[in-house]
Amino acid sequence: MSKRLTSIIAAVIPVLSILWAIQAPLLLGLEIARVQFLAVLLGVGCTLVYLSQKSDSKIANSITTIFAFVSLAVFVWISVNYQRFQMDFPYLTTEMQVLGGIVGLLVLDAIRRTTGWILLAVIGVFLLYALTGEYIPAPLTGTSSSLNEIVVYMAFDPNAILGTPLGVIASIVIVFIFFGKLLVKTGCGEFFIDLAMAAMGKRRGSAAKTSIVGSALFGSISGSAVSNVVTTGVMTIPLMRRSGYSGVQAGAIEAIASTGGQLMPPIMGAAAFLMAQTLEIPYSEVVLAALIPALLYYISVFIQVDLIAARDNIEPTDVDKKTVRDVLVEGWHFIIPFFVLMYSMFVNNASAELSALYGSISIIILGSIRSYQGHRLDTKSMVSAFPETGIAVMELIMIVAGAGLVIGLLNISSGGFALTLTLVQLGASNISILLLVSAGVCILLGMGMPTTGVYVLLAALVAPALIETGIPPLAAHMFILYFGMMSMITPPIALAAFAAATITEDKPMKTGFEAMKLGWLAYVVPLLFIFTPALLMDSSVINIGMTFVIAVIGVHFISVSMVGYFAGHLTYRMRLPMLALGAVIIMPPTWLNMQLFPAFLAIVIGSLLLYRLHRTSKSNHILS
Repeated sequence: MSKRLTSIIAAVIPVLSILWAIQAPLLLGLEIARVQFLAVLLGVGCTLVYLSQKSDSKIANSITTIFAFVSLAVFVWISVNYQRFQMDFPYLTTEMQVLGGIVGLLVLDAIRRTTGWILLAVIGVFLLYALTGEYIPAPLTGTSSSLNEIVVYMAFDPNAILGTPLGVIASIVIVFIFFGKLLVKTGCGEFFIDLAMAAMGKRRGSAAKTSIVGSALFGSISGSAVSNVVTTGVMTIPLMRRSGYSGVQAGAIEAIASTGGQLMPPIMGAAAFLMAQTLEIPYSEVVLAALIPALLYYISVFIQVDLIAARDNIEPTDVDKKTVRDVLVEGWHFIIPFFVLMYSMFVNNASAELSALYGSISIIILGSIRSYQGHRLDTKSMVSAFPETGIAVMELIMIVAGAGLVIGLLNISSGGFALTLTLVQLGASNISILLLVSAGVCILLGMGMPTTGVYVLLAALVAPALIETGIPPLAAHMFILYFGMMSMITPPIALAAFAAATITEDKPMKTGFEAMKLGWLAYVVPLLFIFTPALLMDSSVINIGMTFVIAVIGVHFISVSMVGYFAGHLTYRMRLPMLALGAVIIMPPTWLNMQLFPAFLAIVIGSLLLYRLHRTSKSNHILS
């Protein structure tokens, strides 16, 4: 009974989002405010958290069941009576204080149960700040509020728990995750892997290249780097191991490929929709801006795995001899839902959530008619997509509720202004220091959280300071998204790398550092597009094209230096000039770059010529 009830509650979450997407309340003549809808959804989310918690103790299970029903009752009561609470807000009634306290405790406990202590600790710091802000030394001085004022504000103000972050998740992201679940049910994950394998099977290092292409495709719809690793890694990691890559290399390649899927347009793990909503710009603008950085990321990884394959004599792995044509003939129908999605958004200008619903309908129709490797969408599998979606977004709902708490605490304490002012003052003296500090904060706060949760939190804490220093808003938000995602491959809490290490059964930390090495560009490219707007499509077509080509050349030289192989094995004396040349090429053009470029180019060419002469003379000596 408990398992069935949990499934029913989980299924309610996507059902609520779909009903809101099609504006069902208006169709039924009901006047329901967005905040009322969000209160019910959050209540269902908290209920699901408690119902899904299992313990060996009957007492503990009874307590969590009580918490589950209290959560649902409290949030439904707030939703039903929200208009009355709006009128009573200035008076801080006893009812509102009690309800606010219960909501705060339940949400914090649910966050602890789903995400652990990291986000809870962050919230705790800002709660302490909101209570004692006036006593904090300048420039971080804020305003202090009583605990009663805070709990009422957090529970009832539309700029706190029930604010924009939860709203975007509830109305857009959940529908897209449902879209992704339906795709997986129809065998789209296998299709992506087969397509990648067919395209890369006859090339050196084909197993790693299959992982990169397959994980990039699958990662764009999965919404989580870790789930991407677990889903595609069980197929690609053993393949890489058999072909000759070490366990650490295989795990690192899968981790960076899966992490990059969250940065790859058009869906970007749903972060693109959050960014468009936050910046109040068209979704298409975010997608275009993300394209070149994502391509550079994967080009860098692709070059490195190719050079590793050449260096270590890793042969192609053509497993089933399928061609791209064979795969497309069997799975052509998977292309149609993406076409429907893109056509609805970009041509018909439909909302993102409605476009995802149209795409889902096309999946249901095609998936029930056609099968792929035995995967056909029947009634049972389609129905199971609802509770699976609810379970998948449970943690995300709690994370954005936590992000809403942080935003609310910053608002009530004026801490957002104080933090922005502090970072702006830091940037006024040296913008490079501000960027490095911001990057470190992004990686630190991003540890252990999925893409959308990372972005929402950083958009409130770090992005405003970057924008205040004169950095374009879109560049600032792309910056925090990239560095937030790098927490997935950055020890000590590199969740994507650690997930891959569980499959390879190799050392997690070693896998994390190898992933950092292979994914080096992701730590550099956000700094580049801050100073080179063309990388975010903010320039003329000619300048964008030239900038992209130059960046690829620089990436190639640095990748060669990192791997230590070009036409043959390179010594450190040859790798260092290549690294310097690549850095000079890839950096924004300055007078110094122009002066250094000819010198480094001459050194690299001279080194390669000497290397070739050395190999030729050595070969002749052996023959003689």
